[in-house]
Amino acid sequence: MASMLGLAQGTTRGGVPSAHISVYKVCWSTGCFDENILAAFYDAILDGVDILSVSLGSDSADNSNHFKDAISIGAFHAMRDGVLTVVAGGNLGPHPVSLHNLAPWTVVVGASTIDRKFITKVKLGDNTTYEVNSYTIA
Repeated sequence: MASMLGLAQGTTRGGVPSAHISVYKVCWSTGCFDENILAAFYDAILDGVDILSVSLGSDSADNSNHFKDAISIGAFHAMRDGVLTVVAGGNLGPHPVSLHNLAPWTVVVGASTIDRKFITKVKLGDNTTYEVNSYTIA
């Protein structure tokens, strides 16, 4: 149930309730390697995804060299094939030069907090259903 100051009560849904979610693992206990990141972009493009959401960033001080950054390279190829890539801004701010993933062919988003709880059911390809909740206490 959702409402704003007691108004507009009802059920909330995502913008595309029939969307399918694909997940690509790129990080391991030893780190997140460029070849895994690029392979995931390649697989996602071949799988026909429409949007990529990448919650990953480099710890490098110079993340503006788009010719050496795996996320920038993968996102460029995705963009070339009509796939929008949304990337995380990073967790180093707020101060100047703290953003990650600065490629101009991506949409960069930052985190925020809310005091609400969202619960939904997620149905997997094998018909297993899980109830998932995501919440942040402000």
